Amino acid sequence: MKGDRRPAAVLIAGPTASGKSAAAVELARRLNGVVINVDSMQVYRDLRVLAARPGDDEMALAPHDLYGFVDGAENFSVGRFLEAAAGALARARAANRLPVLVGGTGLYFKALIRGLSDIPAVPAEARARVRARAEGAAPAELHARLAEIDPAMAARLRPSDPQRLLRALEVFEATGRSLADFQGARGTPPLDIADCAAVFIAPARDELVARIDARFEAMMANGALDEASALADRRLDPALPVMRAHGVPGLIDFLRGAASLDEAVARGKSDTRRYAKRQHTFARHQLPEFVWAKPEAAVEIVAGWPDRAPA
Repeated sequence: MKGDRRPAAVLIAGPTASGKSAAAVELARRLNGVVINVDSMQVYRDLRVLAARPGDDEMALAPHDLYGFVDGAENFSVGRFLEAAAGALARARAANRLPVLVGGTGLYFKALIRGLSDIPAVPAEARARVRARAEGAAPAELHARLAEIDPAMAARLRPSDPQRLLRALEVFEATGRSLADFQGARGTPPLDIADCAAVFIAPARDELVARIDARFEAMMANGALDEASALADRRLDPALPVMRAHGVPGLIDFLRGAASLDEAVARGKSDTRRYAKRQHTFARHQLPEFVWAKPEAAVEIVAGWPDRAPA
């Protein structure tokens, strides 16, 4: 940091396989920090390999928080993340460590710096009714069902996103109102972006594609198939986030004889590449405060805070 001023937190976003974790660890080592997870898949205990969670060697280099602490049978929401992140921030500050928040889930970063919509809690009975009616339904069917009762929210959601479709159906079931009605008012965010050093790591497209493909091959060599097999054995609801992690659906199809291993691997790589494209789009439109940087420049840009612009 320049002078005596330090940011309240460091935020490192970016697409999958962009080198975010390495940058976060390097900054945590330099600045007496703690690495805090902002990735919706890396919270799950069931996904170590397929979510590319930091390994033991990497975690030994700096303290880490919010990794692998949620069971895959749970639907971990943005609201629950925000509560968990507030606790992690408090722990970092109590230990006099700089919070270094890193991950690829743009919605989590948006909640951290803008707050969360004040949506009423959905009672367990209402959630159970919606889930029972949705069992076995394709995402397109859920979207059509939502369009009948809540066309405003259906227009905002992709027909291929069962998690958010179910969430909208649950809110309508519980309140009789559109989820869109609640998304205007937001609570106080845990971080003020003006006091944070924020970087979006953006490798060149060809480089990122190569990183994604190489990392998926490494996952396969390091136990991804065993991890998918363990998930299949749990017989969890296929709509759960953990069951839709990149690589999981294709590998489970292979284990059940519905696809070849080459097809499963190709699907995992393709799904990951499409996700990386969506991560770029979200950051461009929803996180304008973040400085975009190449992987090799990210650490120095943050270390030079509060000079925001890359050299």
